[in-house]
Amino acid sequence: MCCASREPAQNFEQYIDTAAGTGKYIPVTLEQHWNSDHMQSVRRRMLAGETLPECDVCNNRLLNTSVYRDYFWHLFQHKLDQVYESTDESGATTMLPVSWDYRFSNLCNFKCRTCGDMLSSAWESEQRQHNMINWHNPKNNWMQPDIRDQIQDFQTDQVEAEFAKAVEQHRVEEVYWVGGEPLMYEQHWRYMQRIIELGDGHQVYARYNTNLSRVNYKGCDLYADLLDHLRDWQICASLDGTGAVGEYIRTGLDYNRFRTNFEAGLKHQRNRRQMRLDFTLTLPGMFEVTAMQDLAAEYNVELLSKVIFSFSPDILMSPLALPRHLLDPWLDELIKHCTVNSMRDILLQLKTRPTFEQQWPDTYRAALSKGKARVLKLESIRPCATTMQQILSTRPEIREWFDAIA
Repeated sequence: MCCASREPAQNFEQYIDTAAGTGKYIPVTLEQHWNSDHMQSVRRRMLAGETLPECDVCNNRLLNTSVYRDYFWHLFQHKLDQVYESTDESGATTMLPVSWDYRFSNLCNFKCRTCGDMLSSAWESEQRQHNMINWHNPKNNWMQPDIRDQIQDFQTDQVEAEFAKAVEQHRVEEVYWVGGEPLMYEQHWRYMQRIIELGDGHQVYARYNTNLSRVNYKGCDLYADLLDHLRDWQICASLDGTGAVGEYIRTGLDYNRFRTNFEAGLKHQRNRRQMRLDFTLTLPGMFEVTAMQDLAAEYNVELLSKVIFSFSPDILMSPLALPRHLLDPWLDELIKHCTVNSMRDILLQLKTRPTFEQQWPDTYRAALSKGKARVLKLESIRPCATTMQQILSTRPEIREWFDAIA
């Protein structure tokens, strides 16, 4: 339904899915999906005012307190009458999509420690190079050569063709560029240029979630040649910490280059909503809360805040990996000096969310060992002057907890 919806996997399980998929690649075209039994059921239940379990991320604010549902309501509430008029009692609709979120591939030049191979080709290459793939797990079948070829063919022949058709039909009103790393996609630059050539820039709202490591492609400047010609746009520039800590969390980040590319965007923004810092709170990122707030204040931009999604107790990058007696005092200190509402909301929410120890009391300690082993494995194969131990040493009690994990 959207990138935050929680549903059973169709093919290969991904991080937010509620159940494993078949392990087989069974692609569905947009035409097949749009009025499928599932989507008709979704519309019927929404029209009946039901709370959908697929929408738990927004319902329960699992990632952040400013939820995706509010964004789409703000953008498309003027279409509500048209929605009702075009949807029958079965849940089928004659409306065609006007909002797009297609991840053309997992192409990405970063290996963020909060990410994985499905969302980063650099992660995938590392997994292959160091024999870190469990080929017996069907969720990894997508990396098998024959299935990779099927995926690539479907993406090119079907998915890209669907988007190209919408562009040529002047139908695109909103597009979310995300990846992978969307500014590495050749398709991004080609289709955005085409939208402008067709004279449709005045109706398009473009939104980006990007590491902002590149803002130019073959002489085309992101800001001057594309965004300046749109109705509106927003860049959520992903940054999970400043300086050395940020570069540790997001392998591939050059913090100085990030600042240069972000500052270039500030020269083109027409309102304060267009350039935003997008901060995902992690355990090492807890040390960067003040620095990130200071950076947002320096640039006079909004700081979007969310917490790393924790789907199992071995995610040692999550603040919820800490036991309650260590987490709460630290949160209290941060909340006391917090100046950004979105950040404060996340910190306050963490005080009420169960920790891993509370959620999984029987498997917590074994999971911590697994998570620490993963952290140390990545540090052994990724050249970085900074380590988790060094970051945590700023708070001796946290470093002691980490060291004690067997």
